[in-house]
Amino acid sequence: MLVNVVKLILSLAVILMGAEIFTNGVEWLGKKLKLSEGAVGSLLAAVGTALPETMIPVIAILFGTSGGEAGGHGGGHEIGIGAILGAPFMLSTLAMFVSGMAVIYHRKKRGNYPVMNVNPVVMERDLKFFLIVYSIAILAAFLPTHNLKMFVIIFLVAAYGYYVYLTLTDPCPDDGDEEHLAECYFDKVFTKSGNDPVLGIIITQVIFALGLIVLGANFFVQSIGFMADVFGVPAFVLSLIIAPIATELPEKFNSVIWIAQGKDTLALGNITGAMVFQSSLIPALGIALTDWNLTTGALISAVLAIASSLIIYSQLKMRNVVTPYTLVIGGVFYLVFISMVFLGLIH
Repeated sequence: MLVNVVKLILSLAVILMGAEIFTNGVEWLGKKLKLSEGAVGSLLAAVGTALPETMIPVIAILFGTSGGEAGGHGGGHEIGIGAILGAPFMLSTLAMFVSGMAVIYHRKKRGNYPVMNVNPVVMERDLKFFLIVYSIAILAAFLPTHNLKMFVIIFLVAAYGYYVYLTLTDPCPDDGDEEHLAECYFDKVFTKSGNDPVLGIIITQVIFALGLIVLGANFFVQSIGFMADVFGVPAFVLSLIIAPIATELPEKFNSVIWIAQGKDTLALGNITGAMVFQSSLIPALGIALTDWNLTTGALISAVLAIASSLIIYSQLKMRNVVTPYTLVIGGVFYLVFISMVFLGLIH
């Protein structure tokens, strides 16, 4: 038991290390390819922060897990679906709650409190994309045949492609909130060329980071399968709660720092941009690789995620503003789900 707990912690550490190295490499790759700062942050960096959640379900679905009930093909699918649905659920509830509390904490430094300094057009667009594509991904579970579900996969991929197009062609000027680009890690260690690393060293860093994430995800899946058997908790529930908190939430604490600096557009864009990616391409992957039959717990987590996002979207639509009190409501939805797990209502 102790060995598997240690293995779980170490696997998460490896995943986070790989994600950090990957994100740094991807940002430098975007700079080398002369992409705009906004595109790098909203698209390439979003992929980087989503990579741990992406690799965990892929490894789980393709290679299954070891041990008892949670083992084998079915257990792997259960863990994979939990990790896929966990990220949108955590982002739309817990991450929004943390951001809202950060605004309330820094309220004395904010002249227009409680109104947040966000671009309402961009945020409304992101939330609209999320609500549409995630709802369709969840509804795909009720389609009678896998052939029909394939049409949903095509739609989800096309929808994200359209979102990328809108982001790259967005006429809105940058507002100066771009995060400072850290020095390329591999260049700093191996070539020390300063602020102009060669393309080869950047690509090598990205590939190395991918290897770390795959390795960590493999050990993570094994540990979750074992612990699900020991505690009698569904592997789906463990993966839905542990995976996104350990791999996605630390990245989203960047939003807390940006909020403290008054950079609300960057802070919430960091969350909503990831929500679009996690609700389109990643569910498409799950639908393609599994039978996509969702449990009651999975459907409840999806409904809570959609409800939390819908409240924020409604405030934007009606008042064209966002306030921290609306974001804090997300914490209530997260607490509801966790309470249902501990009460045994989700199993």
